[in-house]
Amino acid sequence: MQELHDAPLAPLTTFRLGGPAARLVTATTDAEVVATVRAADESGTPLLIIGGGSNLVIGDRGFDGTALRIATTGFDLDGTRLELAAGENWSDAVARTVEAGLAGIECLAGIPGSAGATPIQNVGAYGQEVCDTITEVVAYDRSTGETVTLSAAECAFRYRNSTFKDQPDRYVVLRVRFALEDAGGLSAPIKYPETARALGVGAGDRVPAATARETVLRLRAGKGMVLDPADHDTWSAGSFFHNPILTDEAYAAFLTRVQDRLGPDTAPPAYPAGDGRTKTSAAWLIDRAGFTKGYGTGPARISTKHTLALTNRGEATTEDLLTLAREVVAGVHAAFGVTLVNEPVTVGVSI
Repeated sequence: MQELHDAPLAPLTTFRLGGPAARLVTATTDAEVVATVRAADESGTPLLIIGGGSNLVIGDRGFDGTALRIATTGFDLDGTRLELAAGENWSDAVARTVEAGLAGIECLAGIPGSAGATPIQNVGAYGQEVCDTITEVVAYDRSTGETVTLSAAECAFRYRNSTFKDQPDRYVVLRVRFALEDAGGLSAPIKYPETARALGVGAGDRVPAATARETVLRLRAGKGMVLDPADHDTWSAGSFFHNPILTDEAYAAFLTRVQDRLGPDTAPPAYPAGDGRTKTSAAWLIDRAGFTKGYGTGPARISTKHTLALTNRGEATTEDLLTLAREVVAGVHAAFGVTLVNEPVTVGVSI
């Protein structure tokens, strides 16, 4: 276990932003993770958990407490059953399951960050979500001081949410367990229209899992969503805003605003979200509100490849990023009456 003081946190985030931590602990075993969390809780020290740093916006003043970087390792594949340590690199783990000929998470390729972060946000992309395959999550429960195993039902997964996100100061994820599928080397049924088009197949068809993974990686790279230190479009947190989910009443009001602004024949993206709700596209809203690819003149700008990503062009501060985010939120609300909500976790700052 490594301990540093007044330690830079920016290099541990994909934004490469944020001030230092008063104390930074890097834990390589579950026991070290639990011991560090217990010590912080017993002393009343503020605690910040860091995995891959791909979903963090840390304030320029940094973090006055203990930052715990989870660097545990463990990839245990038994038939179709997979257990990952929280610190495992997620994208590498996906590649290894595809190499083993298993299906279920191949369309989640290229997502940056650690395995332990995936159940917190119920990470999803290109027609798959981790809740489709997660069976259990092993976590340290700070409220009881015990290590617990939560079933998928107890995780209360839903769109980009879970019980871990509902109670952010309660659980520290240690291990994640999955049930994958042996489909003879084929993928899970392709659900996402963009993926199906790129593959030249219909919805519900299967393709070789390796082909599905490679196709998703190409699609993500084209949007600046695969990490590349030389490409400032990837100095981001990926999608910065959630896709809004609207009630029937709110969607009707939104549709009126769209047609008033863009014409009576304009139909925004709309996807059923259950319980009489409709999901629309944050990227579409941002673009149609006037924030196009590359928008901005300062060191924080919208990606030149995807309007949903806010980026650090190399010299930005967190405040530069937040200024841009607030401008986008205000502009979308003024145009369409919809309030965008940020996906990344903010530390010491707010949008």
